[in-house]
Amino acid sequence: QVQLVESGGGLVQAGGSLRLSCVASGNIFTINVMGWYRQAPGKQRELVATITKGGSTNYADSVKGRFTISRDNAKNTIYLQMNTLKPEDAAVYYCNAGLQTSAYRYLELWGQGTLVTVSS
Repeated sequence: QVQLVESGGGLVQAGGSLRLSCVASGNIFTINVMGWYRQAPGKQRELVATITKGGSTNYADSVKGRFTISRDNAKNTIYLQMNTLKPEDAAVYYCNAGLQTSAYRYLELWGQGTLVTVSS
């Protein structure tokens, strides 16, 4: 069984920083793309940032220059460094991975989510 486990959420004041982590574990052949999405109350889930196995990154315009996604392929782990947090960044942050459990079997997984609360 393959799963994603996030950690690092919490309460922070506006202007502060948090670092999220997501570890993929289980029968993994390779992980192609990993990323972070978020969902605020009453809103749709939205892309925050993604990173490929080769290290190419993509960010939502709203977080460019403040958030940094990084990846440790050896540990099947991604990180999201969030700086200069704003109240509108408050949401449940979900880890997502597009991976393979063999050369021919592809899966898309979601983590259980980690809550980020930003006080003004």
